[in-house]
Amino acid sequence: MGVREDLGIDLITGPPARPTTVLCRVVDVTDEGGVNIVYNGALLLDVACSTAYRGRQAGDLVHVRPGVKPLVLYAVGDDPGAGTDSSVRDIAREIAVDEDAVTAATWGTAGPSGSGWQTVTTLYVRKDPDGKAQLYMQLGTQSDTSPSTPSRGPKSKTISPTGSGSWRGGRPDDYASAPTQGDWTGRGNRRGAWFYGSAIETACAGRTVSSMKVSFSRKRGSGVNGKIPMNLYLHNYSSPPSGQLNLGAGPEDGLLRLSVGAKGTASLPASWRSALSSGSAKGLAIYASGRSEYGSFTGGKITISFSA
Repeated sequence: MGVREDLGIDLITGPPARPTTVLCRVVDVTDEGGVNIVYNGALLLDVACSTAYRGRQAGDLVHVRPGVKPLVLYAVGDDPGAGTDSSVRDIAREIAVDEDAVTAATWGTAGPSGSGWQTVTTLYVRKDPDGKAQLYMQLGTQSDTSPSTPSRGPKSKTISPTGSGSWRGGRPDDYASAPTQGDWTGRGNRRGAWFYGSAIETACAGRTVSSMKVSFSRKRGSGVNGKIPMNLYLHNYSSPPSGQLNLGAGPEDGLLRLSVGAKGTASLPASWRSALSSGSAKGLAIYASGRSEYGSFTGGKITISFSA
């Protein structure tokens, strides 16, 4: 009898006086809102979660209600509220920047400094680097000091791939529906890639990049169910090549390990951020040899944060 069936056996004596749960460890959070968990040493996939289980993360120890369809009820540990406070504030700040119609309103007796101002009698207006309006009012006399220009960090940018694919035997592999690494059938190792045109270099022009994070999901039905590493490389193609996809720097195999159906985000190393932002590298690739790290992956959105 399988592990999932074992977990669903009802107690012979009838319903318990209070709900019975078992403790399990979360392996990954999946792209369908559930989790992969370990129960009695076996991996259960896409287990549903109650809305009480918030802030889901790999490694959580959770209470699971047994049944034919087991349900994760809640996690064991501290209240996640305090830990998520800063991330909630960051999200709120991003939204506020998006919704602002005016980012600065200042005044003085002299004309405004800087370029881009347009005069409307004694009112000046211009766009800031993010396309938001700034106002400056020139006064004949001044009875109160002007507020200072608000200090705003540059808004992060999210870049989606313009294309993706897999290659085997020196040419595109149309049989792979998503970028794939490794060899499952003995017909040759695959390599996959994501392409961004010049969007990354354009987004980073004139700015200081503080981080780049890329998100992926592991496709179901590709290789073993357990965690495997994504063997990430850089490449120098703006779009998919018609011949072999040559790999650049790499592999970075410790950035992300995913079980099937799982989603995850990896922070790219500083040298890769520099290469992508300068245009000396154009995108990301994966490659592995043999069956042990065979897998297909989707996603590839890159979120870029700036310090200036």
